[in-house]
Amino acid sequence: MPTKYVKIAVFVPEENAEAVRLALCNAGAGKREDSNYSHCTFSTKGIGRFLPEDGANPHIGTVGALEEVAEERIETICLRSLLPEVLVAMKQAHPYEEVAYDVWSLED
Repeated sequence: MPTKYVKIAVFVPEENAEAVRLALCNAGAGKREDSNYSHCTFSTKGIGRFLPEDGANPHIGTVGALEEVAEERIETICLRSLLPEVLVAMKQAHPYEEVAYDVWSLED
């Protein structure tokens, strides 16, 4: 049986982190139904690495060259019922052609 909440983690260049964080939360992520707090997130910083291959249109980097980018991993929760809208908002605010993100079911 699906749980009520999911956890989302997304990797984003540091300079775009605030826009993606706001898009997630303004779409309904970062809040439990029984809470008086919203826009709850947690971030860690790290280095993202990727190699754009032929046919790619990278926001950062060059096709054929390995790239390293200072990124934030933004984590938050979301009601499962809001997940489709939250993911659309996240992807629209994200600068990458292919967004790296994870979604997990949470135990209630």
